[in-house]
Amino acid sequence: MKFSYVCNDCGREYRTDDIMYQCPHCSKENDGTHFPKGNLRVIYDKQDLERLKEKEHVTCYDFFPYEIPNHDAYPVGNTPLARPVRLNRESGLKNTYCKLDSALPSGSFKDRASQLIVGQALAHGQTRIALASTGNAGAAMSCAGAAYGLEIVLFVPKTAPINKLMQSVLYNATVVPVDGTYDDAFERSIEYTEAFGGINRNTAYNPMTIEGKKSVSIELFEQLGRKAPDAVYVAVGDGCIYAGVCKGFYDLLQAGLISKMPKVICAQSTGSNAISQAFLTSRKVPMENPTTRADSISVGLPANGSMAVDYIRETEAWATEVTDQEILDAQLQLTSKAGIFVEPAAACAWAAYAKDLDKIKKELGEDACVVVLLTGTGFKDMAAFDGRVSIPPAIENSKAAVLRRFGR
Repeated sequence: MKFSYVCNDCGREYRTDDIMYQCPHCSKENDGTHFPKGNLRVIYDKQDLERLKEKEHVTCYDFFPYEIPNHDAYPVGNTPLARPVRLNRESGLKNTYCKLDSALPSGSFKDRASQLIVGQALAHGQTRIALASTGNAGAAMSCAGAAYGLEIVLFVPKTAPINKLMQSVLYNATVVPVDGTYDDAFERSIEYTEAFGGINRNTAYNPMTIEGKKSVSIELFEQLGRKAPDAVYVAVGDGCIYAGVCKGFYDLLQAGLISKMPKVICAQSTGSNAISQAFLTSRKVPMENPTTRADSISVGLPANGSMAVDYIRETEAWATEVTDQEILDAQLQLTSKAGIFVEPAAACAWAAYAKDLDKIKKELGEDACVVVLLTGTGFKDMAAFDGRVSIPPAIENSKAAVLRRFGR
């Protein structure tokens, strides 16, 4: 599908077949004192989108700017839509669903962006992809690289969870730990691409990351009987997943397949809430020393903060902040009452939903269709359970021990 780029900040439009990262005018203003400027939206001709109304079913590939060869090599998408009946009975909202993107190949939502970056790289004859990550994006891109035979160079803060880093090592990526933050690793990866070439996959810096992530909205449209939900809860760190979810519904709206945008709720930890605070105060400034147990959404300078704030307003939604304790409680609630095992960052979305129950009922009604996007498996960060749960001690190997254990 033919596309052009539009700067999220100044509105300049760029029509080019070359790889493009940011608006060359607005990006000059980026000095670390405010949310990055110059991030690009990918825009399609409305008539091309409207032709999709003629199709009985649509997939994300109908809405992608690049072809993805050999889908089965790296099968991204069609993740389950669970209906947590026990939790729904407790909440009084019977039409709540959980989108289980922990079922993707590398165990996280980030496979969606990596799939489209593969398409971009192959279309431009590139075989090397660099990026920065706290773990999930790196594991996803490394997984895709292994599937397609691409060289992946991954810059990570040295404090990133070992489980996620080990994934990338096993996928045969070149892993470069950086003695600094995620933001530092981000800068180092861009310097690498400028020096050695290839594609840079950094979140939001490469606009195709947002385009890839919109695939979840196209799936939800089909899974819910070709309609949009009333609301979607998304855990937010840098704002790229959030923007991707919004963009998918925007494209469906432009195609005439839905009549209105759902409210897309920004869920953030109180320890890393730059985007939420920017929405509330209109001051798009970084947060010093973000600290949250949900490491995947711990970001001081959100790479796609401005676009995320704009989309919160465009979808007439809101931002909900939750504490780390509420996040960890939500993680155990999903596990014990729904059989859904997610990492803390994913549980942030459920924590925000649980906090907003009265607001949802008041603004959307008890019959509202709500989707909580769960973005990563709990196996990504088993250290999150240290000191919280433990394995019971062994009993003797005897019938008497069994009876004693259960009180007889």
